[in-house]
Amino acid sequence: MQRGRLALFAVVTLVVLSGCTLPNSPDRFDTDRELGYVGNYAHDDGFEFDDDGALTEDQLEAVKYRSMARIEVLRGVKFERDVALEVITRREYRSQRGEPGSASAATNELWRGAFIVDGETDVNRAMNDLYGGAVQGYYTNGRIVIVTDETEEIRIDRETLVHELVHALQVQQFGLSSAGTTIDAQRAELGLIEGEANFIPHLYDRRCGAEWQCLAEYEQPPATSDLREQPFNVGLFLSIYTPYSEGPSFVDRLRERGGWAAVDSAYGDRPASTSQLIHPERYPDDQPVTVSIRDRSSDDWEPYAPDGEARETVGEATLFASLWANGVVERPLTDGGTELSPYNYSHPATDGWAGDTFQVYQDDDDRTGHVWKLAWESDDDAEAFADTYRTLLENRGADAVDDGDGTYRIPDEDPFAGAYRVTVSGDTVTIVGAPTVDELEEIRGTGAEQSESLESPVAPAMRAATSHAGTAPA
Repeated sequence: MQRGRLALFAVVTLVVLSGCTLPNSPDRFDTDRELGYVGNYAHDDGFEFDDDGALTEDQLEAVKYRSMARIEVLRGVKFERDVALEVITRREYRSQRGEPGSASAATNELWRGAFIVDGETDVNRAMNDLYGGAVQGYYTNGRIVIVTDETEEIRIDRETLVHELVHALQVQQFGLSSAGTTIDAQRAELGLIEGEANFIPHLYDRRCGAEWQCLAEYEQPPATSDLREQPFNVGLFLSIYTPYSEGPSFVDRLRERGGWAAVDSAYGDRPASTSQLIHPERYPDDQPVTVSIRDRSSDDWEPYAPDGEARETVGEATLFASLWANGVVERPLTDGGTELSPYNYSHPATDGWAGDTFQVYQDDDDRTGHVWKLAWESDDDAEAFADTYRTLLENRGADAVDDGDGTYRIPDEDPFAGAYRVTVSGDTVTIVGAPTVDELEEIRGTGAEQSESLESPVAPAMRAATSHAGTAPA
C-alpha cells in the first residue's frame, strides 16, 4: 500500500532514519503518554535551526518527532508506532520506479475514449512521466520517503513531511484499505485520505509563528490555471489530482458537521464518487447509480475481457478534466477555487452526473472501440452534457456525418482519430466510439438505446462499508 503527495512543482536529498525504541517493543510508543509528546519531544518545542534550510540527521529526527506531536494535538489521537523516514533524490525515485510496461488495449482505449490520452501515447508511459516529476513524497509499509532535488544538503518540505506523517497516523488508526474498483471510486476514497492529509498541514501552518516555532517552509509557486502550457498530460494530471484538490474541502465540511468524529466515521463509509467530493452536500446519501450496458455488438466485435470485464466508471471529476483539457471549459481552473481547494472542478455540464459505465470492445484484428453510457440527474442535465461533448468533438476537429443520428468523424491524421456517435434518451447519454463510421453500428446498433431503455438500466448502487485491499489511483 502506498500513498503519495502530488504537486506541480517537486522538491529533496538522501538519509535514512529510524525512530526511538521502547524496551521489548522496537517501534511502539507508550500508550499512557500525554497527547502531544512523542520521542522525548513536545508539540511546543522550538529549535535554533528552525529558520535554517539545511538539517543534520539528528535535527531531521527531532523535526519528525515534533511534527508527530503536533499532529496528535491537531487531530486528537495518538501515534501508536514510530515511523521510519527516508529522504531520496528524484533520480533515485525514478530509478526505483523503473520503466513501465505497456498498458493494456482496454486501458489505452478508455483514456483515449475520454479524450485524455491520445491514441498514439501509451497510458502507462504518460502516467510514469507525470508521477516521476510530480511526487514529493510517499508513505509505504510503515516508512515515509521524501523526494527532493537537492543532493548535497538535507532539506525537507515541512508540508510534505506533515502530509506523509498523517498517512502513517491514518494507517495506525483506521487502515487505508480500499473498496474502490473503478477510477471514480478510487479517486473518491482517496479524497477522504488525501483530503485529510492536506487539511491537517493547513491547520498546522496556521499555528506556525503565533503559537509554534516551525521549520522554514519552501517558497512554492502559487497554483496556476495555465496548466495547458505544462509539459505533462494536463487531463491526466487533473484526474489524478482530484483527491488533493477537492478532498481538503470535503474533510473540512465533515468536520464542520460533526467534528473529528464525523471524519472518523467516514473511514467506515467512504465517499462513493468524486461527485460527493466536488459537492460535499451529496455525501453520504446521494449514491451513484449503476449503469448497465447490454452487449448489442455484431459477431465481428465483442466486449474486451482477456483479464475480466473491461468496464470502468469515469466519474464527474475526470469528465471535467477532459472538458477542461480539451478547451471546452474556458474559465481558469482557479476561478471559484478556495484556500483549501485551489482548483474548481464544478461545471454546469458535469454537475448533474449520476453514474456512468465505459465498456471497451475489440475485433479480431485487435482494434478497439467503446460504448460509454452516462446517467444524469435530469433530462436537461443529459442534454447539457451531450451539447458540451459535441463541442469537445468539434474542438478536436470532428466533422458531423450527414446521417442525422449524431455521428462525427475525426480525421485520420489526428491522434484521436475515429468515429463517434452521441445519442440522448431521457436522462441518459450514450457515446459509441469506433475506428470507422460503419463500425459504430457493428459495436452498437442504432436500435439498442430504445430497446434497452425499457430494461431499467439504472439501479441504485450497492456499496459495502467494510475495508478491502488498497489500490493506487488508476
